[in-house]
Amino acid sequence: MESFFAFMQSPVAGQITVFDLVVFCIIVAISFLVAKIVGSHLKKNLADRVKKDELEKIIRIVQVIIVLIGIFISLPSFHVDFAELLLIGGAAGVIIGFASQRLVTSIGSGVFLIIERPVTMGDTVKIGDTAGTIEDIRILSTTIKTFEGIYVRIPNETVFNSEITNYVANVARRFEYRVGVRYSDDAEKAIRVIHELLDAHPFVLRNPSPSVYVDELGDNAVIIMVRIWAPSREWWSVRTEMLLKIKTALEKEGMSIPFPQRTLWIKETPQPAPAPPPGQEGAENPPGGQ
Repeated sequence: MESFFAFMQSPVAGQITVFDLVVFCIIVAISFLVAKIVGSHLKKNLADRVKKDELEKIIRIVQVIIVLIGIFISLPSFHVDFAELLLIGGAAGVIIGFASQRLVTSIGSGVFLIIERPVTMGDTVKIGDTAGTIEDIRILSTTIKTFEGIYVRIPNETVFNSEITNYVANVARRFEYRVGVRYSDDAEKAIRVIHELLDAHPFVLRNPSPSVYVDELGDNAVIIMVRIWAPSREWWSVRTEMLLKIKTALEKEGMSIPFPQRTLWIKETPQPAPAPPPGQEGAENPPGGQ
């Protein structure tokens, strides 16, 4: 109470009028209204991107910042030296920034990741050298569950500055096989059999359509390229299933995938005439022609 009375008796308090109080209250009320509107907008647009508890934290932080900005704007109505406030606030900001540089950077990166939305929970991604499924996106970090079942927490600063590969951002994903058949097999029939298998599978997309064609005449086999599009969420199961089906179907038609083989040609060299026994070199032609 003594400090309050001291303030009211100070020269600054003597300059404050009812109009100043009204202006201050109006600006603060507007800042609260803006904070509420922004909070509602964030809740509506980010509800499907982050968890509820993290969304509440983000909304509270944004609302507090908006209200503080409103109070800061209204202070000149109390005849407070705005230049001094800027100087003090700037110095304090620099000190706080150096003290919590990594924390502030991670928070800023988390906000940009939520706004930009390069990944969402449940996506299969690769961030840097870590690949797996996004399990959680928080204001400071992102958690990935690897394919081995290991949870990896990555700071949002690292996520924001890393190359992100999102395997399910597109609704469809392509994969391919290189299937070899013997030169004695009917390649056109093999292509027809593979097409029939693809047409019968429910997750092989018709648009984009699959491609099956002879791609190479190899050393040991005729190479048939099989390119298939499948829904990104079903890509792995289709890829592992179709390869076995293609092998089984070709074998039923009497075709087989040849193993590497080589044909060796051995050149025959003529054998030299046998030498005559010793002492008979000139027996057939005696001296004097007899």
